[in-house]
Formats: sequence, structure tokens, C-alpha cells
Amino acid sequence: MFIGLIFGGDGETVKVKENSIIELDLSKVNLDYAGKINFKEFNYFESKHNGLIDVINAIEYAKTDDKIEGISILNNFSSLGLAQSKALRDELESFKKSGKFVVAYSNYLTQNDYYLNSVADTLYLNPVGELDFKGLASEIIYMKNLQEKTGVKMEVLRHGKYKSAVEPFLAQEMSPENREQMTVLLESAWETIVTDISKSRNISVDSLNSIANSLGGRTPDLALAKNLIDKVAYEDVYHNAIRKKLDVEAEEEYNKVTIVDYAKSVATTSVDFSKKDIVAVIYAQGEIQGGEGDVNIIGEGAIRRSLKEARNDDDVKAIVLRVNSPGGSALTSELIWREIELTKKVKPVVVSMSNYAASGGYYIACNADRIFAEPSTITGSIGVFGMLPNMEELATNIGINAEQVKTHNNASGYSVFEPLDENFKMVTLESIENIYTIFLQRVAAGRNMTVEQVDSIAQGRVWTGSDAVKNGLVDELGGLDKAIAYAAKLGKTDSYRTENYPEYEKNFDDVLANFGLSTFYKSKETILKEELGEENYKVFEQIKKANQLKGIQALMPYELNIK
Repeated sequence: MFIGLIFGGDGETVKVKENSIIELDLSKVNLDYAGKINFKEFNYFESKHNGLIDVINAIEYAKTDDKIEGISILNNFSSLGLAQSKALRDELESFKKSGKFVVAYSNYLTQNDYYLNSVADTLYLNPVGELDFKGLASEIIYMKNLQEKTGVKMEVLRHGKYKSAVEPFLAQEMSPENREQMTVLLESAWETIVTDISKSRNISVDSLNSIANSLGGRTPDLALAKNLIDKVAYEDVYHNAIRKKLDVEAEEEYNKVTIVDYAKSVATTSVDFSKKDIVAVIYAQGEIQGGEGDVNIIGEGAIRRSLKEARNDDDVKAIVLRVNSPGGSALTSELIWREIELTKKVKPVVVSMSNYAASGGYYIACNADRIFAEPSTITGSIGVFGMLPNMEELATNIGINAEQVKTHNNASGYSVFEPLDENFKMVTLESIENIYTIFLQRVAAGRNMTVEQVDSIAQGRVWTGSDAVKNGLVDELGGLDKAIAYAAKLGKTDSYRTENYPEYEKNFDDVLANFGLSTFYKSKETILKEELGEENYKVFEQIKKANQLKGIQALMPYELNIK
């Protein structure tokens, strides 16, 4: 019992009743891959099924499940990224083609949720609700003046004129280069959104842009008049409409199952083990930080082990690396890149990009046999930087003086209490230039380009998947399913099943930290948010995160928050 409580099992698989609908509640779905964890000390294995890929696979299965009549999207508030939302939206479009229905109801529609919900056959909005449809924007917090006021300065060493990850510490306003790349990025992402909505709602792109500019769909009546929604009604009307579709009497409960429960049922009962051939799908999601890693952090431990296991398994005919990362440690990126090189000598490796595959995330993708991305995937950002906190001014102001004794000129390395030593700066810049050159060479070799060609589209600049196809960083637009099918073709198999990796290895200390028996950090985080406020806490988090970075980084902007 204690083991069950600690590890939190999924419980019994829900039995799906006849004449049911799926409720697409995405409140617990934000990662592509929910993860498998091996607690070796207890000989206990846990596999979760609330990842986006589980949801998409479940909807695919539901198309031919006689017990499922349709899908209901009810007051959904999704935290999925744009590329993830598109992948799910495309699957819902495919589901509709099976002849089954998709309906949606909201009390309030955020722009991201409207993008998803607009796929529905019938879209309802509460009579006193709102619809947020206004275009995209991104806000970046600049902290140069904050550093001057506090006496804590970030020493930044970088290569790449577009490397905006460090710009907030160097300036108090956005550079023309960063404004250029952000404008192109937002416009490309918006094009994906309005193109999809235009097809589903039969509204021209020009009309959608006009509506966004004027906030012309902000109220239920305006949204209805502009054909953004189908009906203005209360939730009871919505449920009665579903009852009618299911031929259920008024006031009688109709059968429903949540998407997470249905996904678990599908994942545990529908795998065809008679198919011996396997396409291994390895999920690399989160920042690249080294170590073992987990569902939120890419570590060389879990990823390299997964690549080795897959290439040494004779049943695995091909590998798909699913990347959802803004980058991170250059060293860890290189270690994973090398493991992919070794794997490619044995069997094909295909990359599928999710929301992000940028900087270090692109580093670990660039040598694949083929690269797929969603139109709104954020990729590229080929550049490197180093960043060091310096508290010399603060220390002087509060009466701290650090003295050093050393045997050799460079023995002391870097001190946060001393000005940046020119020799140290020269050596560090040399290292950054070296890693940037290696990064360019890795991309050039992987993409069959010259170093000069790569450099012209590098410099830390980010691109959407649509633009990356045009400049050669990506081969083809498409989701994970397309990448898997292509990998199977390279692996010369047309009868296969997929198997997900990594299997993360955890110990008892990890369990306690995540279970709540070690809750101090979470309590501290809550207290800081309450005292500082949400916006000030974000500034604090960025500074804290900068202080924790180790080694040279291949990383995207800290906070690319598209609204």
C-alpha cells in the first residue's frame, strides 16, 4: 500500500460504454510524452498515458471504435503550444472525416483554445462569454537598468547577432535584429492559425485579419455575426444537443469518458504485439541540462541509453527522435549528437519537431536522415553564448572585498567579486567561437550545406517550420505520424508497431522530492509569487535561471511568450 501511495498508480482502466462520447479535457495534458519511470530500488515500473501523443493515438483509435460516437470539447483551457495544438487539431479533422461528430462549448474562449475549438462541427459560446481573437504578440523583459540599480551584472559572451537569449541583460530595449526575427516569427505563426481557421469556418483570411484588428468577435453576438461561432447558448442547451445526437432522452445522463481515461484504455489494450517490427520513438523534451533527465529535462543519460537500446534491438527497424526543446548545454547537445551519429550507422534516424527544436534542440536534430516540423515549430537559433553573474559593484557598495592568492596567472578562474579578467574573457570567447564553428560544421554536414550557407541563416536567428523548409534547415512539414511512416519506409517495414522511449531511472530521493515529503521548495515558490507578484516573480526566475547555467549554452530566448 505504501508503495502504491508513493508512486501514485493510474488505478483501474476505465471501461468504455456503448454510445459514448469522449470529453476532450486537456487540463492534465501539456507534454508530448508522459514518461516511463523505472524505480530500480523497488523493482517498480510506472508508465503514464496523459501525454499529447497518447491523446492523439486515442483519437485515431476512436475513429473505428464502435462505442465512441463523437468528441465533446467542453470549457477546455489548454496549455499546449501552437505546434502541439495544430497536431491535435489535424487529428480532430481526421476524426470528423470518419463520420463522427466534434462539438465544442466554452464560457470564455482564449485565442489558443479558439484555434483548437474552431475545428468543431458546431461551436457554442455562453451568452455572457467572450472570444479573444486579436493576433499574436510577444513580450520580453529587459533588465539592464535593474542590473545597474542592484549592482549585480550579467557578463555576457556570445556569437550570433540574433542571439536574443542574452539581450535582456545587455540592453533596456529590443534590438532591430531581434525585432526583425520576432516579427517574422509571429507573422509566420499567425499565418498557420488563420489558414486553418479559414478552412474550418469558411471565412477568408483577409476577413479574419480584419476581425482580429478590430476585435470584431469579442462578444458572443459579434462572434456569431462574423461566423466565428455557430450558436450562442447556455451549457444545458449544449448537452441537450449531444443527447439528441446520441438519441438519449432529455435529462437522462449520456455516456462519456475523459480523453485521459480513454487514452489509458487504448494504450493498455490496443497494441498489436503480433507485429514484430518496431519503430522506436524517443522523446527529447525540455531544456538540455545533462545528467539522467526526466520528462521536463533532456539529459544525456536517458537519451543516449535509449538510442543505444534501440539500435541494439534487432526488432527496431528505425528510430524517430521527437524533439521539443529550446536548447541548453552545448556539451550535452554534442554528446547526444554523437550518439545519433553512431546510431545512424546501424539504422535510420528521423526527427520530428514539436513546439521547439531550437539552438541545442536543433543541434541534436541536424544530423538526422530526415527532419519533419510543424509549420509553427520554432527552430534554428544556431548560436552559442556564455553568461556569468558579476557582483563586484554590489560587493563594493555593501563593504565586501575579495582578495586572491594564486600560484599561476589563471589559477583563480572567474570570481563574481572581481571585474571580468581580460585574459579569462579572451579564453572564454575563444571557446565560444570554437563551439559555434563546430555547431556550424555539424549542421552543414547533416544538411548537406556549406558552412558559409549555414552561417548566413544562423547567427542565433530563430525560424518557424514553414520558413525552415525554405532555407533548408527542415526537409518537410508534417507531424509525428508522418515522421514515423517515413522512418518505417527507411527501415523497410510496412507492418510495425511503435515503442516509446526513454525509460527514466529514478531513486527513492527523487520519489520523496516529487511526492510532497520534501515540499519546502514549492512552498518557497508560492510565497515568492505572493510577495513579489506574478510579473516580478518572472523577472526573479529569469535572473535565478541565468545564475544556474553552467558551461557554454546553445539556448533560445529565456522567455519566448507568444500571446
